[in-house]
Amino acid sequence: MTFIATMNLSLTIQALRLNDYMLPCLNKELLGLDCPGCGLQRSVSLLLNGELWAAFKMYPALFTLLPLFVVLISGEVFHMKYSNRLVIGLSIASVALILINYTIKLIL
Repeated sequence: MTFIATMNLSLTIQALRLNDYMLPCLNKELLGLDCPGCGLQRSVSLLLNGELWAAFKMYPALFTLLPLFVVLISGEVFHMKYSNRLVIGLSIASVALILINYTIKLIL
């Protein structure tokens, strides 16, 4: 039964084809420059397809943003003791990765 459910989920994800529904970056279209969020949607798509290294190269902050959202949600639901420290640490790491990635994209 679980194999069939897994196959149905896999077929559903493939049928959605997230690339067909991605929003264009207005900053890139109007000014010709990437914004700090450029690459996030493609990175999520690559991650869902199992391409971890390609997702990391596309948008490295994704790997700190996902745990950040998990900690935010679980901190509200389960009232974790150290969730504030985790949120602050993951937020700083995310902002740093976003700025570093943006700077590298501007230079190259």
